[in-house]
Amino acid sequence: MTAPVTIDDIRDAAARLAGVAHRTPVVRSRTLDELVGAEVFIKCENLQRVGAFKFRGAYNAASRLSPEQLAKGIAAYSSGNHAQAVALAARELGSSAVILIPEDTPQSKKDATAGYGAEIVTYDRYTGDRVAIGEALAADRGLALIPPYEHPHVIAGQGTAALELLEDTESLDTLVVPVGGGGLIAGSSTAAKAARPGIRVIGVEPAAGDDTKRSLDAGERVSIPVPRTIADGQAAEIPGELTFSINRRLVDDIALVTDEQVRDAMRFAFERLKLVIEPSGATGLAALLSGRIPAPGRVGVIISGGNVSPERFAELIAG
Repeated sequence: MTAPVTIDDIRDAAARLAGVAHRTPVVRSRTLDELVGAEVFIKCENLQRVGAFKFRGAYNAASRLSPEQLAKGIAAYSSGNHAQAVALAARELGSSAVILIPEDTPQSKKDATAGYGAEIVTYDRYTGDRVAIGEALAADRGLALIPPYEHPHVIAGQGTAALELLEDTESLDTLVVPVGGGGLIAGSSTAAKAARPGIRVIGVEPAAGDDTKRSLDAGERVSIPVPRTIADGQAAEIPGELTFSINRRLVDDIALVTDEQVRDAMRFAFERLKLVIEPSGATGLAALLSGRIPAPGRVGVIISGGNVSPERFAELIAG
């Protein structure tokens, strides 16, 4: 069977993103190394455009639309970061965007999405089916729908974050990646296993939202109730069909972290690394700091995003 996303697809995405997306820095910390007993390399996608890795996949997918489709516009559904990413990608390409967002998405993410020029439509994430609503919205308006992870061009774009990390660190023994719908780790594992076949790829989920771990353990996709966690970007109910088909082949394990461990990681990143990280972006670091991942050697960690308001950030790290 031909792989739905290959290393060549990721390299092609990297070429499209060159000069458009940021090549985000890799940060080191001696204190962190000593705490976890490894050499840790942190890929700071919180410093990416729109404040998250999502811009990579959104732009890679949007840039491949025809001029006619760009003139009609783009639709997306998202809990926040993909919303901003599609809105900015559409603006960069001279198109327009309509974004379906949960009513309880942090206001800072809604404001940022509107600030990029997108029209916002809201729904209740606990009672509504965002895929069905989003598909209907796109069909009614004749828009191209770019989903947050169930798309090969989106996955390939997300994989460029790991590709850069691997290029900038010579070699890694373990790659740690936050998992929501699975697009980032699907692209990352594809890049990592192609560049270094012996690397361990470990995903991290909030303990309240362990749909991917349950699915990998069961060998098939498992649905859970809508997770209630501070890591709102990882509040997935079921892995994507496409992403799961990749992750079941390439991901070695999934670690789970509590909301309190996520808060501790956010606090550590702020105090010691001088990085502002949103809860979903901090889960990989939380897994290392809490010992949920025994990872000696050289470890890469993708910090997936930093979109959190000052008020919410202060509330989360207080105490």
